[in-house]
Amino acid sequence: MKKELVVIGNGMAGAAAIEEILKFSASLYNITVFGREKHTNYNRVLLTDVLSGKKTLKDITLNTPEWYKERGIKLLTGCGIEKINRAKRVVIAKDGTETKYDKLILATGSTAIMPQIKGAEKGGVFSFRDVEDCEKIRSAIDDCKRAVVIGGGLIGLEVAKGLLSMGIRVTVVHLMDRLMERQLDSVAALY
Repeated sequence: MKKELVVIGNGMAGAAAIEEILKFSASLYNITVFGREKHTNYNRVLLTDVLSGKKTLKDITLNTPEWYKERGIKLLTGCGIEKINRAKRVVIAKDGTETKYDKLILATGSTAIMPQIKGAEKGGVFSFRDVEDCEKIRSAIDDCKRAVVIGGGLIGLEVAKGLLSMGIRVTVVHLMDRLMERQLDSVAALY
C-alpha cells in the first residue's frame, strides 16, 4: 500500500524533491503538492527576464499541470497551508481542508521583508520575489523614469538589471560596504 507524501511548497526546491523521489521511489507514494501561488512551479532565477518582457511565465515554467497529472500527483495551486497537526499527521489548508500524510516535505522558500520606511505604504514600492511582483512592477512602470533598489545582493542586482534594460535609471542602495554581501530579497521603489 502506498504511503501519503505531502509537499508544502511548489517552488524549485519542492519540484526538485519530487523529481528525485519519482526517479528512485515513484511507486512508494501518493503525492499531494500544495503551492501558495496560483501557478505551477517556475524558474525564479529568470524572473528578471519576465520583468523586462524578454520571457513570459510560460517560458520559465518548469512543470506544467499535465506533468503532475501524468505522474498521478495531486497539485493544489493557490492553496496555502495554515497549520500542521503533527500529532494527527495532517496538514490544514487555509480553506479548512485537511490532508493526511505519512511523510511531509516543507519546501516553503522565503518571503520578501519590506523595510519599515516612512512613505513606503503610499504606493510605488514593490517586493521582487515572484511572478505577481513582476506583474505589479510592470503595471506601474509606464511613467517611471527612475528607480531605487534596496538591496545589493543577487536579487537586488537582478531587479536593477531588469529595470535598466527597460530604460529606467536605477540607484542601488545596500547596507554593506560592498555588493553581494548578503542575499536578501529586495525592494524596488519606482518614481
